[in-house]
Amino acid sequence: MTDLKSMTQEEMTASLKALGEPAFRGKQIFTWLHRGATSFDEMSNLSKALREKLKGEYLLTPPRVARKQVSRLDGTIKYLWELSDGNCIESVLMQYHHGNTVCISSQVGCRMGCAFCASTVAGKVRDLTPAEMLDQVIFTQKDSGLPISNIVLMGIGEPMDNLNTVLRFLELVNHTDGLNIGMRHISLSTCGVIPGIDRLADLGLQLTLSVSLHAPDSETRSRIMPVNRAYDVEKLFDACHRYFQKTGRRISFEYAMIDGVNDQDWQADLLAKKIRGMPGHVNLIPLNDVVESPFKPSKRVAAFQKRLESHGITATVRRSLGGDIDASCGQLRRKAMEEQKKGVDAP
Repeated sequence: MTDLKSMTQEEMTASLKALGEPAFRGKQIFTWLHRGATSFDEMSNLSKALREKLKGEYLLTPPRVARKQVSRLDGTIKYLWELSDGNCIESVLMQYHHGNTVCISSQVGCRMGCAFCASTVAGKVRDLTPAEMLDQVIFTQKDSGLPISNIVLMGIGEPMDNLNTVLRFLELVNHTDGLNIGMRHISLSTCGVIPGIDRLADLGLQLTLSVSLHAPDSETRSRIMPVNRAYDVEKLFDACHRYFQKTGRRISFEYAMIDGVNDQDWQADLLAKKIRGMPGHVNLIPLNDVVESPFKPSKRVAAFQKRLESHGITATVRRSLGGDIDASCGQLRRKAMEEQKKGVDAP
C-alpha cells in the first residue's frame, strides 16, 4: 500500500485522479492529513464509499505517544513517539518568547557515532519517511495545544544522511494548504556531511544551516566525532564558506563545551580564525551528562565565549531547557530501550 501522507499535494491529486476521483479531492485529503486526521473515517466531507476505497489503496501511519514528560521548570515537553513498526523516536517542544519550537528526529537512531551524544548509542535502525517527520510536528502541536512556529532538525539522526526525505519533508511542511511554516523558521543541523551542505547550497533554500562542529582542529574533532575522518574539519570549513558565498545565509556553529577537550583558549582562537570571512554565529552548548560517555561539562564556557567575542565573533550560550525531563537528544529513547531489555513495560 502507498504511504499517502508522504506525497505532495500534486502527487496526491494525480494518484486520486488515476482512481477516477476529481482533482479537488487531492486538496481536501491533503488538508485533512495536515490537520492531524489519523484515519479516513474522520474525513467527513468525503463519501463513505470513497473513504472505503482509500482504506484499500493507501497507508496512514500516525504515531502513538509512548511517553510524554513535561518540565516543571520551563514547560518543555519531551515526546517519545512509537512508530507503526514499533520503533521509537523523540521530539521536544520548547517554548520561547518569540514562539514555540519543535525539535524533530530524521532517523531511528544514528550511525554518526559522536562520543557525547545519546542518540547514537545503539546505532542507526532506519531512516524516517517524510510522513513520520511531518507527524512529529503535527501531533506535537495537536497533543500540546500549542501552535508551532519554528522547527529544528536536531533530534535523533543525521538529516544529511536522509536528505531526500528531509527535502520532501521541507516541501510538505512549507505548503500553504498544510502547516505553512516558512523556510526562515526552520533550522537544519548536520555533523558535517559535506555533499549534503553543497547540495543545500545549490538549492538555495532560505533555512538556517547549523553545523555541529564541537572542535576547530582535526585531532580533537576526530576523537569525539568519527565523521571527521570522512569529512575533515578543514574541508568542512571550505564547504561552509562555499555555502555562504552561494546563499548569503549565516551559518550557526554548534559547539558542545567539553571539559579539557575542546574548551581551551587556543581552540577559541583557531575557531575564530576559521570563521573569519563569513558571518558565522557560535552557539556554545553546556554539555549534558550522558551515562555512557566519559566526557564532562566544561567549566570554561564564559571564558571561551569571551575569547571568541574578543575576535569579533558572535557567540551565545544556549539556554538549557527541560533539564528535569531527559530533554537532551536520545536520552528518553535510550532509557526506554534499557527498560525494554530488562522487561520493564513503558508507562
